[in-house]
Amino acid sequence: MQITVDNTKVDLHFGVRFVRELDKIAGIRAQAGGQTISLGFGLIKTIPALKAYDASALSMVLYAASYEAKKRPSLENCDSYLESLDINTLEKLFSAVEEELEKSTVVQLSVKNATA
Repeated sequence: MQITVDNTKVDLHFGVRFVRELDKIAGIRAQAGGQTISLGFGLIKTIPALKAYDASALSMVLYAASYEAKKRPSLENCDSYLESLDINTLEKLFSAVEEELEKSTVVQLSVKNATA
């Protein structure tokens, strides 16, 4: 899947590294022994938000999926990109991202379980 942010084409990837990137920005963190530890679960938290058409969640997904881009858009760039879309295009983007998540071997079980 590809989007154009700030006149730059950005390929999106929804594999294991995507899940790790999403955990960094949307995962659960806990304090233990004076240190913050990451517990993951970014994808598990994000799937229901995407299904509810949460633009913030979609922005995080776009950012996380753009990890391989030579000129990776910032989270703020992803926010601005979404804000520039009309309602029909935004709705189609939500659907396209959901389809890509359902195609990804490493993500599809999480998507399936979140919709069960």
